[in-house]
Formats: sequence, structure tokens, C-alpha cells
Amino acid sequence: MAKKTSESGAGTPATVALGQAGIHFTPHLYQHDAAATNFGLEAAEKLELDPDRVFKTLLADADGQLVVGIVPVTGTLDLKALALALGAKKAVMADPKLAERKTGYVVGGISPIGQKNAHPTVIDESAILFDTVFVSGGRRGFDIELSPDDLATVTSGSFAPIGRP
Repeated sequence: MAKKTSESGAGTPATVALGQAGIHFTPHLYQHDAAATNFGLEAAEKLELDPDRVFKTLLADADGQLVVGIVPVTGTLDLKALALALGAKKAVMADPKLAERKTGYVVGGISPIGQKNAHPTVIDESAILFDTVFVSGGRRGFDIELSPDDLATVTSGSFAPIGRP
């Protein structure tokens, strides 16, 4: 059974999807600083985490299809590697407004879980080095901790080397 919080992080599409899937997660709330521009590193700092365990959700266009890449906040998404992992010829970053429209989340709070539209998802293989990882819970100031395998299950994702330091 999913663990939920009674604070303002409960009830995001991400937590609802996890609950419906019966996947255990731990919610982590923190006070988001409106001046912050690197949301993932802010989460790692505020939650006092190894930033290699905190992953950001990025959307790209791979041969005309919107796709999700999940990589550590300490690095960047390797678009060529993402395309290769999906069997596409080329991938480019998606327009942030399109990402918001298609996921139902705002930039800086885009969760890979519970998006408005399901998209092919690839998780950087470094996630499997950890018992649990952290991803956005669906809004700025809210992260979800879960196992990498559960993340792959709930997103129908696969693991591949798509991150660059």
C-alpha cells in the first residue's frame, strides 16, 4: 500500500497513480525557493540528499514523438543516447510549454509519474545503483522516493545509459 502525506503534497496525479498501482513510495516536502532555477539540485540540498539519487524529468521529441528521459540532477540528458535507446534517429529537447501541456505539470515540477498523456520513458541506468531514488512528486517542493524498479514499472520505462556528467 502506498504511503501518503496529509500535507499539501498528497493528491497529485503522481501520488494517485502510485496509489492505484499499489506502489510504495515516501513523500518528501520541502520549502521551494521561488528564486531557485535548478529545481533538482534545490531538492537535493533542501532534503539533504546525495544529488546522484535525485533525478530530473525531461521531455524530448524523438522522431516526432514526445518521450521522457529521467537523469540525475547532477548531469544532463544525452539526446543521442536517448534516441538510440528508443530506436529513433534523432532527439531534441521539447518546448517547455508543450511539456507542460502534455504532462499536466509545470516545469520544475514535472513528475515522470501520472502524466496527462503516457510517453515512452527511459531512465538513466545509474538509478539501479541505489535502493531508492527521488523524482518530482508533481509540483515544486515535493519529491517522491521509490525504488528504481517501481519507477520503471509505474512509467512503463526502461533503463539505458542516457545521462552525461
